[in-house]
Amino acid sequence: MDFTKLRAAALKDGDDEEAVTVNTRALIDKVLARYSGEWTTLRELIQNAADAQATTVTIKFETLPSPTVPLSNTTNKSEVLKHVLLHHTLRRLLVTNNGQPFGVNDWSRLKRIAEGNPDETKIGAFGVGFYSVFADCEEPFVSSGKEAMAFYWKANSLFTKRLLLPAEESNPNTSFVLDYRNSTTPMPNLLSICQFLATSLTFVALQKIELQVDDWKIISLEKKSAPSIEVPIARDVETKTKDGLMKVQSMDRESVQMDATFMNVVGWKPSIPASVSKPSYENSYGTSSSDVPSLRSFFSRLTASTSHAQLKTKAMKEEKALQEVVLEDLTAVTVANVFLRVTTAVVKTSVTSSFAAELERATKKPPPKTTKLAILTSSYDDAAASSKENLVANGVDIFSSVLPGKKPGGRIFIGFPTHQTTGAGMHLSAPSVIPTVERESIDLNARWVRTWNLEMLRVAGIMARLAFTSEMSDLSSRIKRVTELNGHGTKVTKTEIAQFMPEALHTLKTFTFGESTPSAQVSQIIEEAFWTAYKKPSIEIYSTRGILPTTKVRLATEDLSGFVEGIPVVPAALADGSFVNKLKDFGLITEITFSDVKQELEAKALSREQLVQFIGWAGKKAITGDMDLATVHSLMDVAVAMTGDAEGSGDVIALGTITSYLSVSKIPAEFPIPPTTIPFQFTRTSAVNELQALGWEPLEIVPWLRYLIETNAHRPASQSLTTSIPFAASVLQVLSKAWDGLSPGSKTTVTSLLQPLAIIPTKAGMKKPGESFFASVKLFDDLPTVTSCPGVKEKFFAAIGVRKTVDLETIFARLLAPAATAAPGEKVVNYRHMEVIKYLASVKEDIPKEDLQRLKNSQICPAEAGPKGLEPTQGTARLYRVSELFEPKDSLRDLGLPVIQWPGPPGSYRPASVEGRFLALLGLRTHPSAPELIDMMASADDNLRAKSMYYFISNHHINGYAAFDLHQSSKAFLPLQGSNRLVSPSQCFTNERCLVLGFSILRKDLIIHANKFGVAMDPPISECIQKLVAKPPRTKQEAAALFGYFASRLGEISQQGVAVIADSRIVPVPIHKQEVNGYANGKASAGQPEIRHLTPKQCYLGSSSTYNEIFDFVDFGMEANAFLLKCGSKNEPTTVELANLACREPARLLGILQGHDKYLDVLRKLADELPQLKRDKELFRQMKRSKFLLGTKVIAATKANRKSRQVDLMDSGDGFEEDEMEDAPIKQWQLEVATNIVVNDDYVGYRLFKGSLICAPEEEKLEDFYIALGALTIRSLIHEDLRLGELAPKQDTAAKLRLHLLERAKLFLHEIKRENIKHDGRWLEKNLAVKVATSINLRRSLRGHSQSHNEKRSAALENDKKTGWTLYVATGSYDSYQVSQAISHLLLDRPSQSASLTFEQFLNLSLYQLRARGYNVERILRAKAAEQRIAEEERKKQMAIEQQQIQEQEEEWRQQGQMVPAAGAREENTHLPMPGGFGSDSPENSPQPNPRKGRGSIFSNFTKRLGINSSSSSGGSEVQEQLQNFLGGGASGQKHTPDNPPSYNEANKSTEKVSSPAAVQQNLHNAIQSSRAFDSSTLFSPPRTETVKEQATYCDSTPSQNITFLADASNGTRIFVSKTLSMNPTTFLTENVTALNTFSLLLQDVCDVYALPRRAMHIFYDESGGTIAFNSGGAIFCNFRFYSQLHVAKMAGGSGEGKSEAAAYWWIVVAHELAHNIVKEHNAEHSFYTEMLAANNFPKMMARCVAYIQAGNSSSTSSTSTSTSNRPQIENRSLLD
Repeated sequence: MDFTKLRAAALKDGDDEEAVTVNTRALIDKVLARYSGEWTTLRELIQNAADAQATTVTIKFETLPSPTVPLSNTTNKSEVLKHVLLHHTLRRLLVTNNGQPFGVNDWSRLKRIAEGNPDETKIGAFGVGFYSVFADCEEPFVSSGKEAMAFYWKANSLFTKRLLLPAEESNPNTSFVLDYRNSTTPMPNLLSICQFLATSLTFVALQKIELQVDDWKIISLEKKSAPSIEVPIARDVETKTKDGLMKVQSMDRESVQMDATFMNVVGWKPSIPASVSKPSYENSYGTSSSDVPSLRSFFSRLTASTSHAQLKTKAMKEEKALQEVVLEDLTAVTVANVFLRVTTAVVKTSVTSSFAAELERATKKPPPKTTKLAILTSSYDDAAASSKENLVANGVDIFSSVLPGKKPGGRIFIGFPTHQTTGAGMHLSAPSVIPTVERESIDLNARWVRTWNLEMLRVAGIMARLAFTSEMSDLSSRIKRVTELNGHGTKVTKTEIAQFMPEALHTLKTFTFGESTPSAQVSQIIEEAFWTAYKKPSIEIYSTRGILPTTKVRLATEDLSGFVEGIPVVPAALADGSFVNKLKDFGLITEITFSDVKQELEAKALSREQLVQFIGWAGKKAITGDMDLATVHSLMDVAVAMTGDAEGSGDVIALGTITSYLSVSKIPAEFPIPPTTIPFQFTRTSAVNELQALGWEPLEIVPWLRYLIETNAHRPASQSLTTSIPFAASVLQVLSKAWDGLSPGSKTTVTSLLQPLAIIPTKAGMKKPGESFFASVKLFDDLPTVTSCPGVKEKFFAAIGVRKTVDLETIFARLLAPAATAAPGEKVVNYRHMEVIKYLASVKEDIPKEDLQRLKNSQICPAEAGPKGLEPTQGTARLYRVSELFEPKDSLRDLGLPVIQWPGPPGSYRPASVEGRFLALLGLRTHPSAPELIDMMASADDNLRAKSMYYFISNHHINGYAAFDLHQSSKAFLPLQGSNRLVSPSQCFTNERCLVLGFSILRKDLIIHANKFGVAMDPPISECIQKLVAKPPRTKQEAAALFGYFASRLGEISQQGVAVIADSRIVPVPIHKQEVNGYANGKASAGQPEIRHLTPKQCYLGSSSTYNEIFDFVDFGMEANAFLLKCGSKNEPTTVELANLACREPARLLGILQGHDKYLDVLRKLADELPQLKRDKELFRQMKRSKFLLGTKVIAATKANRKSRQVDLMDSGDGFEEDEMEDAPIKQWQLEVATNIVVNDDYVGYRLFKGSLICAPEEEKLEDFYIALGALTIRSLIHEDLRLGELAPKQDTAAKLRLHLLERAKLFLHEIKRENIKHDGRWLEKNLAVKVATSINLRRSLRGHSQSHNEKRSAALENDKKTGWTLYVATGSYDSYQVSQAISHLLLDRPSQSASLTFEQFLNLSLYQLRARGYNVERILRAKAAEQRIAEEERKKQMAIEQQQIQEQEEEWRQQGQMVPAAGAREENTHLPMPGGFGSDSPENSPQPNPRKGRGSIFSNFTKRLGINSSSSSGGSEVQEQLQNFLGGGASGQKHTPDNPPSYNEANKSTEKVSSPAAVQQNLHNAIQSSRAFDSSTLFSPPRTETVKEQATYCDSTPSQNITFLADASNGTRIFVSKTLSMNPTTFLTENVTALNTFSLLLQDVCDVYALPRRAMHIFYDESGGTIAFNSGGAIFCNFRFYSQLHVAKMAGGSGEGKSEAAAYWWIVVAHELAHNIVKEHNAEHSFYTEMLAANNFPKMMARCVAYIQAGNSSSTSSTSTSTSNRPQIENRSLLD
């Protein structure tokens, strides 16, 4: 079919053309802007085909051959196809479908935008989708059935023509013919478009889509569906949505197969040589959006690891292999398929009528009563069936976007896929969901649409839950079938679980919701409905027992299958998955609980192996705290185990009765144990702490032994304790081994249990412990000694009562019997006590305690009684206790102590022998005690006293006598130096220095042993102090020795002792002076003692050249002085003492110090300690009253000796010359009360009245001190009387000066310390006023004196209670120093001359000069910018006032009946150019002046009135000429009579009333209001004007300006320069910066005259041309070239006339440009408004010119007057200086 011919016929023979409702391209372009996605046109056309119930869509790209690259001479189809793809461009896109032909409504709707498809079952809602074809096509053509429609453009309007086709040319198909707008569109990427078409076929009601390129069939996609299966809906499913608008009625599921038959060329990627580069805006074949490099790929190259590189290499190899296969034959055909599962639900909607109406208003169609939603998933079996074995089918993934499991995951389809994802592994087809206009997202913003869409998403969640339940049910059925086939019955085993694990993982992954994009709310809504679809909080889950609800499945944190294998748990492969994690978060599944374990334990008995595992598990849980003791007991109570090898055989163990476990380290496992003890075989693998955590205790010895004893009669004879020797011996071995670890109580219990039991095997049979003896006891042969007990410890036998020794009565009876009777007179020698001691010593460890105590108290040993040298040979008849005797030593014999008789040669007795140690145990003494030795040393026997003292000293350490404190002994036994008297240790000392206080000293040879005797080094310090106070020293030598001794003991003196000494008169001071009348006299009176005693506090140490004659200084040496210093003496007087002395005797102090310098030093010390002196209130009051302060009084030369010359007090700051110093005044120092002294805080006042004043020293420290004591300041004594002339009529200067002062005061105070500031800037702003007076006179008078002085000033400060502080300045010039001096006294507490000079500099320097000196003035500059904004607001208010006045004038005019009816409205040409002054061709090419003089106007003599063309002004003719040319005042050389405004007589033959002045005023007001800044964001609209009949019409051309922005002037005016400027713009700016700023300020004044916004004024500069100024869109531009040539030279000298002339010139220029805001052309109407603008603002301009001239004259006068002044004056400068 020749569509080109059909289209031509439609355009030629069709019906009358009809305009499309969209009449501009702009609207369609805006529509297309919302359809910016890829393949938008194809998407819309395919959707139209689906709406027309088509089954097949064919898409064909027709191409144009390349004009530059011809086709090579080849017949290879692959090469031809490759050439087409690489070099051909697109000519036409043809889309054909076999759906229903267009009806009347379809044709009508096709040419209307935004009417949409009214059918609620169709997707189209906005009626703008078809117009996406205009993205690439200029004039589309549509053919459907018997009709066709062509679109074409006329200008910016779109039109159509419709044609009824002849029968022979009609076609049942519908075709869209889209010819591409340009012939350079390259071929699209085939893989990208094929993937798009595959995705499009997924949910669209089509069966087949084909893609062709010319005659090449690239791909054919076909969709087949299997019969559907109904999905059951359970009763507990909530099928209604949350808001109740929708309900799921039914669901069915079907399997879908999609086949793709495509050429291999789809997977071809042409390689582009690196040298070939194309512009970025040209897309070549083979590239797609997925090929665009990303940041991830960029950084992956930088951070690629080895594994990443290996994967990349593998991918490159696979891609290379694929391309090799594809290139073998690009036209070869490959078949690929995919299997999907589609679940469809029928949804019934139920909305209110109001809701339906609102929704229809938004979508242009009513909401459907029923609709369908479908979800697409890929089940595990279907995914396996979809796998491809063909290399091309695998490499060229046609269905990449079809499978929801691949990135970016499932999407929402509204006919076609949108950008919105579902967040899960499923696609959602929701044709009734309302998208945004571009159909790329879901509309979740509009109120009613949002509610509808949210309900649709909730339906999707319910469907997803039902689909999930259905798939899990199918999986459960398959598991059960396989379990039965494997012969496992109904019990699912691990084999089946592992077999179906991949399928379960796939299903859970499909229905796991993550975050959706771009709206995360979508997945949240679907997921919420998914989880809440069922009324019961449960869901199916894959477990170790198959598919079960989560209420029956648990999470296994550990493997418990060893003893409870019946609990269904989630397999480990699923436990960490996202789906299971959500179950945890929602609380739908829990971990295995102890209740679950308990139920399993109740169900069956445990086997031996299970019991071991259960005990181990329970112990670990209990020890970690996961299971408390109550839970342990509850599990143990139900746990029962069988101990047999076979299941259900053996003994029964009820774990609830077990209380202990067996510790084989204590009791071997082979012994009988109680039934409450768990056998060791079940606890072998458990740790002790685990068993204890179960509440079990280890089986202890005592209960085990008690159990053996209690059951002894019931056990076999082989296990009898009393009859079986091996068993009894083994039990005794266990008890002996555990004996040391038993507690004392347990040992006692064991002993009490065994003692009555015949359990000890002896050679005489089984005996009780108390009847048995150790085998080592051989004293008698018939004793029952222990046998057959190897390994049993002796101490255990001894503890339970087995005897080691024979009883003491027997021993005494047999071994200590009396000897044979001796003959008369014969002494019997009896050594039996030695035998007894030797035996007992051998068995001492076995002697019972009571027997040992009996031995200690028995008299069993004699003392030595032999002659000297043979003492041991004889003993006393009396027997002693061993504790009453001493060891046999000579040193003890010398002291006469009783020594034990131990016969034998010397050395026979050894203390370290067994007998010696035993005797020591019984109490044999080795040395006498300290009290015994003291008694010996205090005896009258000198020999004994010497021996005992020697023994004490020699054995002091050995015998431990240091433990006895001899110092407490009251017995006198110590000798003294130089005396035979004996004293106690507390009555003598070792330090010989204490002799000065009369204490006794120990004998010298004993001093080294003083610590042994308890003799102290020094007496108690309190006694020493008492003696010192009672008897103080009389001489310096005594004092030095005595004080030196105390200095050596400074650390011992307490604070109380120091206080006692400090108040005692102990310091001897010689009296060698006598004071008479306060002064020293060297003669002493005869009866006066030579010394006197003072307290340490009254003395000062060392000497002082300053205070030696005033205070008592002593020096007893460094050591003694240290003692006195601690007791209150000082090195020099304190400040308080100095103050007291100065107050009492100031004249004496001044005389002693011999000069005012030293006296001032004293005062400085007092000033430093002023806070301390103030605390002593009495002293401070005395200081205020005392005449002790130094002051100076000036004694001036007499008048006769003065040189007669006048010195101006205010201008002679440099003082006298050096040759005049001989007449300088003399300062006299004198003592005075503080109230009679003044502080100099006013140097001027001081110079005036210094002869009557006593001044304080000019030191800040002393001045503060004097003021604190009551001194006054000079300023407070001087009374100032200000006499002012009349106030000046104009106070503009005062206002500017006040602003200047406030501004600079803030900067000045910023540099001052806060404590020195009296008032800040805010206070000054509120309380300071500035006024200008004609004259200022200041009269100063000194209070209390008859002296006064008059002075003429230029600035002075006055304070009034009502008005506050006022600064008065004289007219003309004023002294900036006087201003700064006045303000400084107001700002600072104590202003100095330097502060006044500093503030003067702040006043004189500009802000920029201050900034250059480092001051921060940016804040002030910003404030000035804010002031400009305020000024702009004031200007707007003024314009509003003028508008009101115009209205009032118009009303007045109307009331007078003089209003002329408005002329007919004139038609304005809306296509006129913007107003733009006159450029380079306007003034130069404008009409030449007409020799005939025109009629007069208000400018006839205007230049004369302003003095512009005066004979005195140079260049006046040039100015006049330029201004005349600028204003267009000249006439053209040619006659334009019709265009000239008619004369009054010609226009009206009769008298005619004039137009209302208000109309003219309104037009002028609008002209000013329309002005704006250049490039302003405000759209310029020409103002509305009232018709004024006094105007004529003619026009002039307006050239455009070629300029560019350069910089801002100082006041913010923008400066532009020509783009063709020959010089460097920066150089131009540098050379003309001053002139540019001056020009900007001048134009600013002109703006103020017109009340014009300052930002509407601009400056431009060009190098040639006659353009003086122009108006561009309301922005006025003035040429700096004319200003620089005409006015700069005249204004250079500050001439007021020159500035006036320049202002008038540019005032007229601006009037001309303002008129262009109303009239664009240069005609009579424009001239009329120019003249009216000038006339209305003429008074303001005149006032400005007068002000310029006056300012110029005053500046010249002030410059003359300043030559006679030495100080700079404050200029009348602007705020920015």
